[in-house]
Amino acid sequence: MRNTNHVSRATARLCAWIAASFIQGRRRTSFAVGFVFGLAALCAAMSWEMPGAQAAGRLAIVTESGPLKGIVTGPIDEYLGIPYAAPPVGALRWMPPQPFGRWNGVFNATQFGNDCTQPADGDEDCLFLNIYTPRLKKNADKHDGLAVMVWIHGGGLVNGAGRDFDPTPLIEGGGVIVVTFNYRLGLLGFLAHPALDDEGHLAGNYGLMDQQFALAWVQRNIAAFGGDPERVTVFGESAGGLSVYSQLASPLVAGLFQQAIAQSGAYAGFDDYLDRMRPIAAAETISTPGVASGVAVANAVNCTSQTAACLRAVPPAMFIGLSRAIFPFIDGTLLPQAPGTAFASGSFNQVPVMTGTNHDEYRYFVAQNYDLNKGVGPLMNPDYTSAIDTVFWSLTAANLAAVLADYPPPGSSSPADAASLELGAAGTDGTFACTARRAMQALAQYVTVHAYEFNDENAPSPAFPPLSFPLGAFHSADVQYLFNRNGNPAPFTFAQQQLSQAMISYWTQFAKTGDPNSPGQPAWAPYDPATDQRQSFLPPTPVVESGFAADHDCDLWDSF
Repeated sequence: MRNTNHVSRATARLCAWIAASFIQGRRRTSFAVGFVFGLAALCAAMSWEMPGAQAAGRLAIVTESGPLKGIVTGPIDEYLGIPYAAPPVGALRWMPPQPFGRWNGVFNATQFGNDCTQPADGDEDCLFLNIYTPRLKKNADKHDGLAVMVWIHGGGLVNGAGRDFDPTPLIEGGGVIVVTFNYRLGLLGFLAHPALDDEGHLAGNYGLMDQQFALAWVQRNIAAFGGDPERVTVFGESAGGLSVYSQLASPLVAGLFQQAIAQSGAYAGFDDYLDRMRPIAAAETISTPGVASGVAVANAVNCTSQTAACLRAVPPAMFIGLSRAIFPFIDGTLLPQAPGTAFASGSFNQVPVMTGTNHDEYRYFVAQNYDLNKGVGPLMNPDYTSAIDTVFWSLTAANLAAVLADYPPPGSSSPADAASLELGAAGTDGTFACTARRAMQALAQYVTVHAYEFNDENAPSPAFPPLSFPLGAFHSADVQYLFNRNGNPAPFTFAQQQLSQAMISYWTQFAKTGDPNSPGQPAWAPYDPATDQRQSFLPPTPVVESGFAADHDCDLWDSF
């Protein structure tokens, strides 16, 4: 009897070799394009298996770097730890990302790649992405053009990784493909220094460059996983939301996504009173509270020569902690101007946008900076004024006085948590809520915007020790309604589970059509600056919300 296994393995090797040769080759004629994709279809129809890969699934998927296999034994197919760029190490540190090239044989995409260098762990060799698809139906070769959602993780541009976000709820509830990935963080991802910036390449925003490189990789390769490259939604929360706004404002990423969702990301680039997103030339030499200049960083790591060679020779761990806060730079090319300026003038990638904030964003940071800060403890009422001054360090004296008039210091008879709650309100309104309102007002002049506020005051809290005040609808509380964090579903009540299902429907329907509405959920009208209404995410059922500006005192913040 004919040895069909031997034949299919030989065919597999031939298919992989020809496909890889085509992708890497210099001649890409229309005949070659047709031939290679015809061959790929033939391989899929033959349902071949590579030796030793049976446990990993049915078919190897051919990417530009070669064939790969993932984990396809559960309800969701997972392809993990795929390198989308060359390791940014050695001479490639603080350089724009470069193509990975080709791997040998079939890549085993069954475990996550390294996280990027950050305070807890990580490695410079970290530019990996993960692809999650719905389980293929029996006897199907691949999905037929599913919508794709590319998640940019948060973490202040100093922490986090794609692996932290399990998109099972989005995939099972919405039938989309989800891509998560790592990008360079901290000073390895965002550094303005004269010696580096004078090298003649894109400079400063290396983490944003990685994000763009990952989006371009998705465009070139996602069809092999059953995704539609013409239905890509970029979405992110916190620093991921700021990254989404930055990508909307970047001309270099035009055409790489068709929708955008920014969650709690308008904390920089939408105000004139918080000097956070600065020109790259200023950031080279001028430090601000919590943000060291490039020259100061070089001095701190004993590169007083201020040379690029010295900086590239420094162990990566030495850069951790030198800047407590990281923000993108206005570099003139990737970011010609701050997102707020770009949106106001219409100089941005004009695609449908969903955007919003959480009602009590800043309480999370009050907890981090006080209750959970060893040696500091809960914010005491007499210390409130200095705490306000620390948060809004760049306000003029007159503006700071106006803030203290609207968010007054607690009196001697006030409850013990009064200072924390008042600081949480001021921080939420001045750095998240009213800045996001400005973003959506500007965007709505040019594109369809769907605006929301997350308002579940009883959202499950992180595993913190007991706090001196309630967290409410804290910063990042909404993420658990869309993802399983580290593989674990949130401990929802029945009403919260219903809210989660509604949000998943809105997010995935928006990814599919550019409109979050579907027959099964409450209608969500596009944002109109004249009415200033948005969808309020309250359990169990979202409702229309008015009065956002008054609730968050936006008249005050807009006057600065």
